[in-house]
Amino acid sequence: MKQIIIIGTGAVAAELTMYLRDIHDVVLKGYLEYDYNLEKYYNTYNYEKPVLGDLDTYIPEENDYFLIGVSNVPFRLKVINAIKSKNGKFYTLIHPTALIALDAKIGEGCTIAPFSMVGPHASIGNYNLLTSYSAISHDCVLGDNNTFSSVIVCGRVKIGNNNTFYIRSTVQPDLTIGNNNVIAAGMIVDSNLGDDATVFYRFKERVLAIPKQN
Repeated sequence: MKQIIIIGTGAVAAELTMYLRDIHDVVLKGYLEYDYNLEKYYNTYNYEKPVLGDLDTYIPEENDYFLIGVSNVPFRLKVINAIKSKNGKFYTLIHPTALIALDAKIGEGCTIAPFSMVGPHASIGNYNLLTSYSAISHDCVLGDNNTFSSVIVCGRVKIGNNNTFYIRSTVQPDLTIGNNNVIAAGMIVDSNLGDDATVFYRFKERVLAIPKQN
């Protein structure tokens, strides 16, 4: 049986722990965490399984499979490189409530959280995180190490690597998005995007209804 090790002990790791209770062909072995985070994270969530070491010192064992329990994209990349350098294996977590098209392709080390959807002929690369209620529509092509926080990606969209899509952002159909971009919460991406951009609200407008003067 595969033994799952979650990297990190913060909020994302706590949610992954919860998801694994609904998956019965694996067993949670424990966590990797740095000592300076134990009080802040591990003790907060009252985990039942132990901390087995940290990312730098732990040596993978034969039946170990790793889940990335952090959402920060640059740190996720550090995790990916560290585990791969030790010939470690990643686990792809697809929650039983997720709706996945029969011809969709999903790479290694991905997390597809509860009530998410991956549409027909979609292709998802490696190490992507889809939080609950995310939707990757038909014919989309995703690269590696992107995070989607309850995001809707409409049909025929192409997305590169290392992008962060914050909560409830939306990508309209037929667009191309490059690498290392940050899409703020609630944003609607309606045009192609290159690399290293941030999409956000610059101003917040307040509308006042002023009574007509006689």
